[in-house]
Amino acid sequence: MTTALITGATAGIGAAFARRLAADGHNLVLVARDTERLQEQATELHDRHGIEAEVLTADLSREAGIGAVEERLADRRHPVDLLVNNAGFGNKGRFLEVSMADELTMLKVHCETVLRLTAAAAGPMKERGRGGVVNVASVAAFVPRGTYGASKAWVVQFTQGAARDLAGTGVRLMALCPGFVRTEFHQRAGMGTDNIPGWMWLDADKLVASALSDLAKGKSLSIPDPRYKALMGVVKLTPRGLLGGLTSRTGRKYGPQ
Repeated sequence: MTTALITGATAGIGAAFARRLAADGHNLVLVARDTERLQEQATELHDRHGIEAEVLTADLSREAGIGAVEERLADRRHPVDLLVNNAGFGNKGRFLEVSMADELTMLKVHCETVLRLTAAAAGPMKERGRGGVVNVASVAAFVPRGTYGASKAWVVQFTQGAARDLAGTGVRLMALCPGFVRTEFHQRAGMGTDNIPGWMWLDADKLVASALSDLAKGKSLSIPDPRYKALMGVVKLTPRGLLGGLTSRTGRKYGPQ
C-alpha cells in the first residue's frame, strides 16, 4: 500500500484528499495543528477504510513544525509516495492594514513550507523513480491581488518549474488552483461569505477527484472546474491595468487580501 502525507488535513480540501485517498486504499500521514481533531480523523478513516492513518501534529508557521514534517518525508524506511501541500490561510484586510508579522507568516506557510516540503519529498521519490506532489494554490494566483494572490502565484511558478526539472524521473508535480470551496478558510480569516454567488462555490470532494485525475494525466497545473477555467481564460485576455482594478474591487468584496 502506498502512503500519502497531507498538510492541513483536518478540514476543507485537505480533509477531502484524506477521504478520497483512504477510500482508494492509501495509508495516510495526517498533518495539522490540532492533535485531537487529527486523532479523531485518523480513527474514523482507519475504521471506515481499513487503512493506517498516522498523526503528525505540526504548526507549519514555525521552524519546529516544518522540520518535523521534513524529517517524516525523508524517512526512507516508511516512504511517502504522495505529498499534498494544502495548509494555508487568508488575512482579512488590505495591504498595510494587515500586520507585517501576519504577512510574513503567510509567506512562511505558503512559500517556504511548500518549497522545503516539496524538496524533502521529491528527493527520496526521485531515488525510487516514482512519486507525486500536489501543491494547493488558488485561481487568485492569476490576478494581481495582494500577498495572498502573490504567494499562490509563487506556488504555481515554483511547481511548474520544478515539474519541468524533474521530467523523466517518475516524480510528478502539480499546482492545484481551485476557486471558492466550502471550507473553514473564510471563517478562520473572519471573512463573510453571504455575498459570494452560489455558482462560484465548488464541492471539495469533486475538486479532489478532478485534481487526482489531472495528476494521473501528468498535468503540472490543475484548474478543476469548467467555470473557473472559463474565468481564467477571460483573465488572460484582460489588460493588466484593467484587471488590477477589477480584482481589487472583487477581492475586497469576496476574498482574502
